[in-house]
Order: sequence, then structure tokens, then C-alpha cells
Amino acid sequence: MPCLDEAETLAVCIQKAQRFLEDNAVSGEVVIADNGSTDGSQDIARSHGARVVDVSERGYGSALMGGIKAACGKFVIMGDADDSYDFSSLMPFLLKLREGNELVMGNRFRGGIKPGAMPPLHRYLGNPVLTGIGRLFFKSPIGDFHCGLRGFSRSAILNLNLRTTGMEFASEMVVKATLNKLRIAEVPTTLSPDGRSRPPHLRSWRDGWRHLRFLLIYSPRWLFLYPGIGLFLLGAFGMLGLAFGPVRIGDLGLDIHSMLYASLFIMLGLQCISFAFFSKIYGISMEFLPRDDKIDKFLELFTCAVAIEI
Repeated sequence: MPCLDEAETLAVCIQKAQRFLEDNAVSGEVVIADNGSTDGSQDIARSHGARVVDVSERGYGSALMGGIKAACGKFVIMGDADDSYDFSSLMPFLLKLREGNELVMGNRFRGGIKPGAMPPLHRYLGNPVLTGIGRLFFKSPIGDFHCGLRGFSRSAILNLNLRTTGMEFASEMVVKATLNKLRIAEVPTTLSPDGRSRPPHLRSWRDGWRHLRFLLIYSPRWLFLYPGIGLFLLGAFGMLGLAFGPVRIGDLGLDIHSMLYASLFIMLGLQCISFAFFSKIYGISMEFLPRDDKIDKFLELFTCAVAIEI
């Protein structure tokens, strides 16, 4: 559980998780990844038998990665320490993991969202839109990209080399698991109103933008390639249409200036297409993206051609 000043709800979350382990004879531990709490959360966690891992680098993703690295079990189930998820009902996650799945996501839209548990902005705009973009860009089977309750194989997730430090960590895990063809499953999860009296750490527009920016950066096709192809085709059709002289569409006249804009669209389109290609290569070389056989084959041909030319 990532923790930053969760004194109001931390104890009940730990107790529910421990009850799950005891009732189902599961060998495990409760790990609290503390991200610099100043309200005594660390002492509360230790007094209830949890192991506290201090994570100095701030951020939701940093806290989770610190906890995942410190965990000792084969499987890890992560969830927020605000009592919005029921840690005493984790068996569906464990069963899916035991079946061989490497990432098991909760789905709040299938399991139920209790009144007041999720703001309307998140329920009807933020989560559906960002999840829809993620499914479109990466062909992911997940229906709730941002569910905070999920289970996974510790070794499989560590091998993904997750790097984001903020709330977009939730999207990075799903995207990289999909791109690396991990076995993914989903289980219905109920979301309840959190038990804290203070506002949540999540900032809707800031963190929503961080999620969207991450999805675009990890998909050069949608960020550069498809817009580039669209610009190129628009410019090419414009040039062809004006190649034999001015064109009038009602009161609108298209002439040499329109042709200049069309040529600009062609150049911008080609630049975007090439940028998509080099972004993909850079992403692979920096291990942001998995290797692509098509890119590898193209680079081999290009290298051979240069060698022959030399």
C-alpha cells in the first residue's frame, strides 16, 4: 500500500488485509510504502504488524515501485490505503494469479461504484476517455486503466522496467504489460467512498494530462505517424487539384497561395512520419518500448545498404 499521511484509514486497511491472509491460509505480509508521512502513519503501520518501507523519492509511482522491490512474495497485490477497496476480498485476484496470469486488474465499472466514491468528472469523462484511448492505442483488453487495486507477478512487473514516478504509473503498468504480451485478466471490483476527511492527493486535470501525455509518448503512431499521413495526403490532393490551374468552389477561389499551403502540408507530413519512425527507434533503444521485428529488419537492411555504398 502506498502511503502519504493516511493515519485515518491505514489501520483498518492493514487489518482487512491481514484478515484476508489469515482466513484464506495465504502466506504473505502487508508492506506499507511510506512516501514521507508526517502524521504518524509509520508508527500506526508498525503497531499493526505491517512492514514499513521508506521511499524518499516523492510520487505515487515511486512509492509503489519502492514497495514492489521490497516485497518478498511471488505475487503482489497493490491498493490504496484510503479504505476505498476491500482488502478482505482479494481471493478473485489470487485465483487469477494462480491460474498463470501475470497482471490481474480490478474493474470498478463492472464491480460497482458506490455513491460518492468517484467524482462525476472521473466517472463519466476522465476514466472512460483515458481508458478508451489506451485501448485504442495499444489494443489493451483492460476496461479500467486506473483502478488502484490490482495483483501481479512481482518478477514479471519488475522486468517491465517501469519508470514513471507519478499517478501515470497506473497507465504505464497496463501499457507495458500489454506491449510485452503479459497474460492479463480482469476481475470486478467495488469502489467505496474513502474514509479520509482530507481531499485526495489526486489532482484531476494535472494528473489527467500526465496520463494522456504518457499514452501519446508511448504511441508514436498516433502522436506522429497518423497525423503525418493525414497532412501528407491532404497536401498531395491539394497539389494535384491545383496542378492544372486555379479552382473555384462557390465563392472560394484556390490558387497559387493554396498550393503553397498544400506543399507545406506535404513537408510537415513527411517530417511527422520520419519523426514517428525515429521516435520508435529511440523508445526501443532506451527500453521504453519493446523490440519490434519490423524495425529490426529495416535497420538491418539500412545498415547493409550503407555498408555496401561505403
